[in-house]
Amino acid sequence: MERTQFFSQQAGRTIDVPRHASARFGIGDVVRHRMFDFRGVIFDIDPVFANSEEWYQSIPEHIRPDREQPYYHLLAENEESSYVAYVSQQNLLADAEGGPVEHPNVAELFEQFANGRYKMRRSLTH
Repeated sequence: MERTQFFSQQAGRTIDVPRHASARFGIGDVVRHRMFDFRGVIFDIDPVFANSEEWYQSIPEHIRPDREQPYYHLLAENEESSYVAYVSQQNLLADAEGGPVEHPNVAELFEQFANGRYKMRRSLTH
């Protein structure tokens, strides 16, 4: 399988990635976690796990997801708070029917919520 590499600031190292990794969700999609009670809007995607080894090892082994799948950065929320989450593809479900996300940073990255997803601010696209 053909592979490429990128440097991950979060992991502090170069990550080896399959050249044709495919993500099920896109930037601006609203999703919810399959097991935990939170939802959010995707603002970045890593083609494979690209966080620290310490973060990965902190996930209980019986629910630890595979590294070789897309991981999503979310502006997340639950009943108590808003935060940034890093979630594997296998643990996300589409949640556009849940309406907009109330995270306080949504307006910094996205314009309006329409047709079940957010549109990234034009000034942030290239």
